[in-house]
Amino acid sequence: QVQVVESGGGLVQAGGSLRLSCVASGTIFSVNAMGWYRQAPGKQRELVATITSGGSSNYADSVKGRFTISRDNRKNTVALQMNSLKPEDTAVYYCNANIGIPGLPNGMAYWGEGTLVTVSS
Repeated sequence: QVQVVESGGGLVQAGGSLRLSCVASGTIFSVNAMGWYRQAPGKQRELVATITSGGSSNYADSVKGRFTISRDNRKNTVALQMNSLKPEDTAVYYCNANIGIPGLPNGMAYWGEGTLVTVSS
């Protein structure tokens, strides 16, 4: 069994910064890509940033230059440093971890329960 737990959300003023953290734990052989997604009220969940086990990262256009994703493979953690936050960044942020499973070429995706980020204007 695998658990994915996020932390670090909160309330911040526009222009401020927050750092989100996520850890995957449990019976883990390997962790493939990890990433952050977000869902604002009334909107669909969208990709924010992902990072492979090799360190290659990908960002949504809306956060490029403001957010930075990083990971520690030894600890199975991923972090999202968010700077220059805007009110439109307000959302529940979800961590995703793709866990390597023997016999499953594409692994299996696990999600955290989410952490709320609120950016006030």
